[in-house]
Amino acid sequence: MASSVVAQEQAEYYRTETYELPKGVNFEASGIAVLPDGRLAVGLRKGEVWIAQNPGDVAKPEFKLFASGLHEILGLAWHEGALYATQRSEVTKLRDVDGDGKADEYLSAATGWGVSGAYHEYAYGPVFDAAGNLYTSLNSSMGKAWKGAGDEEKHPLWRGWVVRTTPEGKLEPWCAGFRSPCGIGQNAEGDIFITDQQGNWMPTTPLMHARKGAYFSHAESIPDAMRPESPVKIAAKQPDGITVAEAMKTVQGYTPPAVWLPYVKMGQSGTGIACDKSGGKFGPFEKQMFLGEFVLSGVNRVFLEKVGGEYQGACFPFVDGLQCAALGLNFLQDGSLVVGQSNRGWNSKGNRPFGLQRVVWTKKTPLEVEKMELTKAGFRFTFTLPVDTASVGELTGQSYTYPFQSKYGGDELDAKPLSISSAKLSEDGLVLEVACGELRTGYVHEFELPKLKAKDGTMLWHRMAYYTVNKLLAD
Repeated sequence: MASSVVAQEQAEYYRTETYELPKGVNFEASGIAVLPDGRLAVGLRKGEVWIAQNPGDVAKPEFKLFASGLHEILGLAWHEGALYATQRSEVTKLRDVDGDGKADEYLSAATGWGVSGAYHEYAYGPVFDAAGNLYTSLNSSMGKAWKGAGDEEKHPLWRGWVVRTTPEGKLEPWCAGFRSPCGIGQNAEGDIFITDQQGNWMPTTPLMHARKGAYFSHAESIPDAMRPESPVKIAAKQPDGITVAEAMKTVQGYTPPAVWLPYVKMGQSGTGIACDKSGGKFGPFEKQMFLGEFVLSGVNRVFLEKVGGEYQGACFPFVDGLQCAALGLNFLQDGSLVVGQSNRGWNSKGNRPFGLQRVVWTKKTPLEVEKMELTKAGFRFTFTLPVDTASVGELTGQSYTYPFQSKYGGDELDAKPLSISSAKLSEDGLVLEVACGELRTGYVHEFELPKLKAKDGTMLWHRMAYYTVNKLLAD
């Protein structure tokens, strides 16, 4: 949990409210969808979908059971008059045809990936693009398979992939190299992003831009990349034990994450993704992305920009101290952020096994880094409030990369202090231009900001910022 001082500071800007849940229900909230009329649909890991008639009132949300009998729901979406629940072997379309408040139509909307019975073969999603294509992210197989699975016991298809299902129901492999792609979501422009979790080939949590033919390092997906229908073009074997920076230069087809979230500093297991499209109802972070964090029971924030035609950007701490692990995220129509929670399988901070909370902006603007952009000389920090010039002290930082390896996790490698030659605040106090001596591609550039103070006396809420440089600005 956050310390009492930090928790009090957090509550000044964003308060956390806890929903009253149906009695006797293990409410492991693993999928969150918002209906056009403002109701909140919640998918539970154990295979049920509940709908809150009044999600704006956490004390009396009026939950009603909508659907049941599904297998391990790990994602929920609303699309063109129906709910879509991602369960282990398919995405199921759920409709209430007779209007009695319960689903009476269960139709298979997407299927065709391998399921061997191994415990870790989760499926996540779905998300829909503007053309109605449905995307699902698939966990790599881990654990013992079931002999009755036949050929799938030996090699379950498309594990560690994102697959696309067309409106006509055709399954298409899309991109590969994932370990445990628990979060799948979209930015304001509709591009698809994935979070993964630390393990082999994943040194820490990444945020990856999923697009056709991309490959993100996890070797279990390589055999399927050799299939003729695969859009991913990579070698049958990849190096093991180099750095991410080296892999970007030498590994055929390797696509680095848009953002690395440094281990422990920014959490340990990334989960759900939600983009703030509330029009300012959630504070000064319009169109930015918010990522769930499992182990540390919180939510992080990401700012993205395009450099050289590809996404990269910065991550920042946001809120912590939730009652247990964050899993599914979505915004209500009032601009509050709903966080579904479950502690199943892995330990997390907090004292509850499951739950549902929402994060609400208090209308008080914190002093924060609103955005962090790459410049030719270094970085540009834009703040949410004008900064008092007198508070701009020394900035410190470092850059480091990660291992590209089959071993579990990985430490920060080749760390060097940042050579900061100048830090100039604009006259209006909103922009800090920082010049650095050496920017390195394939490296995280970590900054610890001074104890900045706004002109109105507000202190900087979070001092840490982490920018992943994949490309530099052209001269």
